[in-house]
Amino acid sequence: MHKILVIGCPGAGKSTFARRLRDATGLPLYYLDMLWHKPDKTTVSAHEFDARVTEIIQADRWILDGNYLRTLEMRLVRCDTVFLLDYPLEECLLGAQSRIGKQREDLPWTETEFDPEFRQWILDFPRDQLPQIYKLLGKYRQGRKVFIFRSRKDAEDFMKSMES
Repeated sequence: MHKILVIGCPGAGKSTFARRLRDATGLPLYYLDMLWHKPDKTTVSAHEFDARVTEIIQADRWILDGNYLRTLEMRLVRCDTVFLLDYPLEECLLGAQSRIGKQREDLPWTETEFDPEFRQWILDFPRDQLPQIYKLLGKYRQGRKVFIFRSRKDAEDFMKSMES
């Protein structure tokens, strides 16, 4: 595992999982949200984002945390390992809500409310994003380790085995 993607529904705990992977492997970790969002809650251009992602995936070692479906295929082509956190919708909603008011290293601001648009994005994720993610995973599964966790316990058990 030298080039790792951590993907899944917002609120699933991708960033927490990715940090634990970083700590266990020593690989550099990049949060796609930090590449896309500016502290003033605006975003960089798609061109600037793509250029930065392209630069990162040319390296020999990395962990990339985040979905950004538009760039997922180019990241899948370059990775050797994928972790998909495919948890029940209710868990993801609770996960996203639980981080309100907490400062995080994976987002350039502190969320002060559960934004209704973001909540809707989570609600729509299983219908709008997940089928496309599974389709791309099917296309690029060969030659890669693909781990799909359906519960936090599955991910926790994996991390305990990595950390020991």
